[in-house]
Amino acid sequence: MRTVTPPADGNPGRAPVALDGLRPVSLAEINERAALVTRTCRKYLLPAGLVPALFDGSEHRFGVLEIDGRSSFLYSSTYLDTPELRTFHDHRQGRRLRYKVRTRSYVDTGTVMFEVKLKGARGVTDKVRVELPPDSPVDRLTPRTRDFLDRSLGRCRLASPDVLVPSAVTDYRRTTVVALDGEERVTVDQDLVGYRGDLEVRMRPEVALLEVKTRGGLTATERRLHALGVREARFSKYAAALAALEPGLRGNRWHRAMGHCMDHPTRVRARASAGA
Repeated sequence: MRTVTPPADGNPGRAPVALDGLRPVSLAEINERAALVTRTCRKYLLPAGLVPALFDGSEHRFGVLEIDGRSSFLYSSTYLDTPELRTFHDHRQGRRLRYKVRTRSYVDTGTVMFEVKLKGARGVTDKVRVELPPDSPVDRLTPRTRDFLDRSLGRCRLASPDVLVPSAVTDYRRTTVVALDGEERVTVDQDLVGYRGDLEVRMRPEVALLEVKTRGGLTATERRLHALGVREARFSKYAAALAALEPGLRGNRWHRAMGHCMDHPTRVRARASAGA
């Protein structure tokens, strides 16, 4: 069963107040203006109260994704890793060539994607994905996703793992902002919860995670973040959740960011169903 934690504010369809002034844009328009599947991605952790300052007065430059009147959406990602957590350790060790595998459920629309994220030698991320039927299993490979994985890794001359197992789940609420000139796409994630086994770890509600995706150098949003005193953070939703929830794992690369934004792990609370 796919499940997701309800957002803290009880209103998953509403974007943060700061983004109400941005004009709605469709998913098709975002993909046309700034798909950025091959990109550089930089992450920033900041107080959620600072988000208004980022886009204040920028209504003519940015739009916000809206689908069926909603501009804030629930995501659930199930990560697949080898039994010895190879993709986690490759990330922790900073290997120049690495990948992550996940099944992402867009809870509000019922869309399910199988995704492979490839990190290249120059720090560029290339995400390839295939849409799956809504009732597809999210916690294991099927013949179709195995073939897709093998072909995706083969193009980068990476060996495909023999076995992948579910290693962690992350649920969160996301709002997507796009620069109308196509320079950047900014995602604003809140209410992050990571799960492994019978444990969960939550991001503090006063913190927002911004991911700035671009093909170029520093963007206008990043320059504004720097002016507000916010610097790039080393943070991975998957790696931080796994390091927090699995005793004995070393997560040195993310300890500072984790201490800034994550609560202590607890036993799993009740979760709201998002469909079978």
